[in-house]
Amino acid sequence: MPDPTAGRRNKGPRAAEAIFDTTLRHLSERGYAGLTIEAVAQDAGVNKTTIYRWWPSKPALLRAALLHARVLDIDIPDTGSLRGDLIALTEQVVGLLTDGRTEPIARAMLSGTGLPDDELAALTRDFFADRLSREQPVFVRAAARGELPEHVDPMLLLDLVAGAVWMRVLLRRGPLPTGFARDVVDAVLPR
Repeated sequence: MPDPTAGRRNKGPRAAEAIFDTTLRHLSERGYAGLTIEAVAQDAGVNKTTIYRWWPSKPALLRAALLHARVLDIDIPDTGSLRGDLIALTEQVVGLLTDGRTEPIARAMLSGTGLPDDELAALTRDFFADRLSREQPVFVRAAARGELPEHVDPMLLLDLVAGAVWMRVLLRRGPLPTGFARDVVDAVLPR
């Protein structure tokens, strides 16, 4: 079933943001198995019928929360250069993965949180496809400026850059040195 809030944040129940925030908080605190529509409704201050009207299942609700919660938003930079834009994007990924509100969400998704493998794969695929579509203007502008050869795959660049952050922050749990975003971008940006 298509997500009724896709494309427009204001489409959906008035309490959508509270519902999304509560869903993500419950995911990070309770894992997928402990995430229930009834508990989300109670904590978000809405009737469970409101949630079921818009999102007929727990996976549909989690997908909508991952795609539309403001807490996971990023600003698409326009610094005038591909390098500058990628550094700004990387800094935002660092921020999301180190912020006390969003790091537990990323950790819960990374660990699988009790989701069946196919549901986890679908949620992850949808989340990152959405991010790539949002970030596409960075690469369109870079190509127009002649900074990005035609053969370069934007998804590969983003995977390499964001993957370095995910690896360092969530898997290795290591500190990030000053200038980490710049160093990662310089290591992967085509010359």
